[in-house]
Amino acid sequence: MTIWNLGSINADFAYAVSRLPGPGETVAATALDRGLGGKGANISVAAARAAARVVHVGAIGPDGRWAAERLLEYGVDTRHIAEGGEVTGHAVIAVEPCGENAILIWPGANAAIPESVRDAALAAARTGDWAVTQNETNGQAGWLSAARRLGLRTAYVAAPFETGAARAALPHADLLILNAVEARQLSEATGAAPGALSVADVVVTRGAEGCTWHGPGGAREFPADPVQAVDATGAGDTFAGYLLAGLDRGLPMAQAIGMAQSAAALMVARRGTADVIPDLAEVQAARGAP
Repeated sequence: MTIWNLGSINADFAYAVSRLPGPGETVAATALDRGLGGKGANISVAAARAAARVVHVGAIGPDGRWAAERLLEYGVDTRHIAEGGEVTGHAVIAVEPCGENAILIWPGANAAIPESVRDAALAAARTGDWAVTQNETNGQAGWLSAARRLGLRTAYVAAPFETGAARAALPHADLLILNAVEARQLSEATGAAPGALSVADVVVTRGAEGCTWHGPGGAREFPADPVQAVDATGAGDTFAGYLLAGLDRGLPMAQAIGMAQSAAALMVARRGTADVIPDLAEVQAARGAP
């Protein structure tokens, strides 16, 4: 099957800092790296490296052709990435030695994906494929609604959290993936706990504390793989991409979560985003698979 990802594409500017700056404070960076990022691109790369067929649906500016080429190198189908007049989205990321980060995003072309591009992608999809999106693009709710009408399975990554976007997308999602902070924000916005939402499967990630799957059988806890974190950037996106790839291959939810946990653990031990997402062989080796 295929994972169709309506997702952002960013240039990530990652700065190593001794500590995250407070209000009004200037902190000097000790290193700078530029790489491919954006929640959407990260998820596409992760799913592709987990051996899924992935089609990325998005937009870049003329300055972002390198990003589309990088996605293609990583095994992602880029035929539904439009080039428009907006600049390519970008993110400024500050990372502490312990791995905690603070991120500032400029959406650029990510917020101007033409409806015709989204429609053309779904016209090529097949029943049983996955359609996924996040909150860094335009048209999320319409994308999920149209995909579900066409018989696709739908997944919504509610990040970065935005109340209006979440309210619009949730009625069309079969799977919801979010972190603990986003889960609290969603509960405050809707008055419903994750397990009480009208979504078949809800997965809440909690970093070093593991994750919780709220499914048909109730809540089930999964411990995180032990790891020395150096950079948490992209770990949640790696988890989401691997989870979707596992489900697309027909793995049971618990097994897909285990793979996603191991991939995220490898990711937080590395500095960078899409360019350093582990491949399936690395994840299987970490899990002791033959």
